[in-house]
Amino acid sequence: MLMSFDDVEFRHLKALRAVAEEGSFVGAADVLGFSQAAISQQIAGLEKAVGQSLFDRPGGPKPVTLTPAGRLLLTHADAMVDRLTVAERELSDLATGTAGRLIIGTYQSVSVQLLPDLVREMRTAAPNISIHLIEHADNDSLITDLLAGAIDVTFLTGPYEDSRLEIIELGIDPFVAVLAADGDEAREHSGRTFPTRSFIDVPMVGQHACDCQTAIDEGLRACGVRPRYVFRSNDNGAMQGMVRAGMGPAVMPLLAVDTADPGIVVKRLDPPLDPRTILIALRHGSTALPAAGKFVRIAKSECRKRLANAAR
Repeated sequence: MLMSFDDVEFRHLKALRAVAEEGSFVGAADVLGFSQAAISQQIAGLEKAVGQSLFDRPGGPKPVTLTPAGRLLLTHADAMVDRLTVAERELSDLATGTAGRLIIGTYQSVSVQLLPDLVREMRTAAPNISIHLIEHADNDSLITDLLAGAIDVTFLTGPYEDSRLEIIELGIDPFVAVLAADGDEAREHSGRTFPTRSFIDVPMVGQHACDCQTAIDEGLRACGVRPRYVFRSNDNGAMQGMVRAGMGPAVMPLLAVDTADPGIVVKRLDPPLDPRTILIALRHGSTALPAAGKFVRIAKSECRKRLANAAR
């Protein structure tokens, strides 16, 4: 039966390289773990496929040497064997989640408060993984990227349900009152809580329209407060700076607040607003990148401890 280039297999190319390196069929057989007859058959099949002799065989103790056709084919064989060897290693790394690229979706408060520690943990667990971050202000943008494959795993705010996603709750992030330390609201309410209805007719600092701000506004209206905003920003630091400067108090998720800032005080709301939840999500029904699964496990362990302490 005639052979053609379509019949060339990886084993033929490995045999070609081994014989060329060892100078004999016996040596190649020892290196590759085959019999000499098997190596001879593989080289014979390769020569039949390419239609040319690949080795000069002087006989006796003299080594076999490549013909011009053999040297030419070996350059291509080396490249293909090397590429397949790299592919084998990368597939192994991919399967164990120890190398490759991981793209994480996030939003501002998670980026500031949680993600740096998680990235550090991930780099320790898998130092050869290249981590990329994509930040959006709303769930819709993060979910669109996740479903499109532009990101591998993403944080979301909840409560949230979506049959297209595998969603894991990491913990509770309560909404709190953020007051200027030297402001009237802080002086009038010196206890640990702040009456939610005290926001009535008070100029406030808030965010532009986003999932978090919608939840805050709905919660305030349920308590009889129609919030009046005199400054809006989706930058948590800018909001806190304006509170500190006396523009007005704010309602923010605790995770978004720098509680070490001496210019503000943070108080629990009474009655409280329904808290947001911190979620992490993967695409449902698709094979998850092993590195994404590793990151989810790290996030579950670290975030649940961190958020449990914050919710007390």
